Parts: sequence; C-alpha cells; structure tokens
Amino acid sequence: MDDTRTGWGLLAPAFLWLATFFTLPLLLMVAVSLWTRDKGEIVRTWDLGNYATFFEKSYFLQGLVNSLEITALVTVISVLLAYPLAWIIAEVVPARFRRLALILAILPFWTSYVVRSYSWLLVLGKGGVVNQTLLSIGLIAEPLEIASTRAATVIGFVHFFTMLLTLTIYANMVQLPPSYRRAAADLGASGFQTFRHIILPLTLPGIMVGAFLTFVLCIGDYITPQILGGNNELTLPQIIMLQIGRRADFPMASAIALILMAVVTLAYLACARWLRLERI
Repeated sequence: MDDTRTGWGLLAPAFLWLATFFTLPLLLMVAVSLWTRDKGEIVRTWDLGNYATFFEKSYFLQGLVNSLEITALVTVISVLLAYPLAWIIAEVVPARFRRLALILAILPFWTSYVVRSYSWLLVLGKGGVVNQTLLSIGLIAEPLEIASTRAATVIGFVHFFTMLLTLTIYANMVQLPPSYRRAAADLGASGFQTFRHIILPLTLPGIMVGAFLTFVLCIGDYITPQILGGNNELTLPQIIMLQIGRRADFPMASAIALILMAVVTLAYLACARWLRLERI
C-alpha cells in the first residue's frame, strides 16, 4: 500500500501538469468550437454549426485539400531524398567521419525557423540566386515565379524534413547486423535482392516514424506556407489564423483546429496499426 501511494505521489505532478496545460485547454477548445459568432458577439450556444459550415464551404475544404496535398508531397520527396543520404552516412562515410556527417545533417535545426524561411524567400525570389543563375547561363529569358507558390513552400519544407528523416532512418539502419547481408550473399542474393528483401523491410519502421513526424509537423505548420507560399493557396493553419486575426471568430477557429487534430489522429492510428502489424 505504501509503495502504491508513493508511486501515485510521484506521478501526481505529471498528471497535474498534463491536466492543466493539455486536457483543460483541449476541453475548453472543444466547448468554444460549439459556440457561434453573431454580429461580432460570441453566442454560447451548443451545436455543431461550425463543423457543418466547414464542410459546406468550399473555402475551408480547399484549405484541407491544400494541406493534405502539400504534406503528402513533402513527405514523399523527403523520404526519397533522406533514405539515400542516411545510407551514405551509415555505409559509405568512414566511421571516424560519421559524427561529423551527422552534425552537418542537423545544421538546419540550429537555424531559426523564421530566418530559414526568409532565407529561402531570398533564394527563390525573382532577384534570388536561382533565377540569377538560370538567367546567367541562358536557360531562361525571364525570372521564374517561384516565390509565393506551392513549389516554394514544398522546397522550404523538404529542406528541413529531409534532415529529420535522415536521422530517424539512420538510427534504424545502423542497428542492422552485418551478418544479415553476409547470410544473404552466401545464399546467392544480389545486392538489389538483399536491399529489397532484407534492408528495406527492416528499415521501414524508421521510415514510417520519420514520415509520421514529417506529416504532423508539416500539416500543422503556419510559418513556412505564410512566408514562402504567400496567400495564393491557403492551408488550414493559415485559415485558422485568418479566423482569429481578421474575423475574431474563435469558435470557427477552434472547430477547424479540432478537425486538423482529427486528421493528425487518424494518421497516427494508421501508422500505429501498421507498426503493430509489422511486429506480428
């Protein structure tokens, strides 16, 4: 009994912190999402009108579609770039230089998120490095419109999340015993067959974890789409900020935020289910 009380006593501060800064704000946001805004005033009704409005207006649905499309594109491109990079660090780079290679891989994390986004804006702008280089070598006659487009948003995201995925895949890859490859070679498997049937399946958990982290961080990001994408294709985080900043419609903003949270929850459940099935 004393041990049980001691255990609960040690857990109490964590539960109190979780309830104060997560559970109570979440419940409050759920309650606010059921209210409405009428003539500049918040009416404390209790209905699902805001959720119905979200699915009725194409403006909101398009924001959800934009968020999902950008997130899916960023995740796929980041995985395709990060896997070879992780393999090079784990297999090609000599052991004495791997720590340096990992430090170089995480350098983007040392830069402010806002500064990094504005740096890409300068690079991709009409007078930026990309356009000036293409003009100087004669590949284009006029500067390309790259900034304030979806392409700019994707580039800014991929620059960051490729490094994140590289770390998760590398951590999984270095745990593979070398004996697996030797055994496959002894059985006559080619390099491609070894990769397809042994290396890739065993590193899929690292890919899935990194892809899920990329999905969560990307779909909820406001800064990068706002700076690099402008207001041409609004994502859900941008729409939420517009509801708050321009209309002061906190009930609608709360409803959209909860819908965004539901999308992330579905992604988590799908990822967790896949990982459980892989372990069986």
